[in-house]
Amino acid sequence: MPSKDARNLLQIAVPAAAAGAIAVAVSAAVAGGKGALGAAVGTLLAVLFMGVGLYVLQWTARTLPQLFQAMGLMLYMAQLLLLLIFVAVFKGTSFFNPKAFAVALVVTTVVWMAAQARAHMKAKIFYIDPDSEKSEKREKTGPSS
Repeated sequence: MPSKDARNLLQIAVPAAAAGAIAVAVSAAVAGGKGALGAAVGTLLAVLFMGVGLYVLQWTARTLPQLFQAMGLMLYMAQLLLLLIFVAVFKGTSFFNPKAFAVALVVTTVVWMAAQARAHMKAKIFYIDPDSEKSEKREKTGPSS
């Protein structure tokens, strides 16, 4: 993973993990051990889904830049739909507190997306490739005077 991608991941994952840790602590205080377990599973699931999505999006940007915007929109829709399916599937579970699971999942996802938007806004992204000017020798096409 290039250092720029790793730095971007750190700027996004750290706030999301911190929000998940807060959700685990609050769930433990409110709903006990099952609440803490549910919040931990929800946080882990959100970070895993969003991390894989970020990796796929960065891969798409490098290899197929013409599909980047469409892939981003499709990816976010798929992620939110899959997270909604997980909430529906675990709604009636007795292994952990499903409300703590759902709250942690939503909070971590929202913090991840906000941190990703902030990281993108603060990134210095070239809209002109500076290396292309160095590699191509310019030839004079007009008359020289």
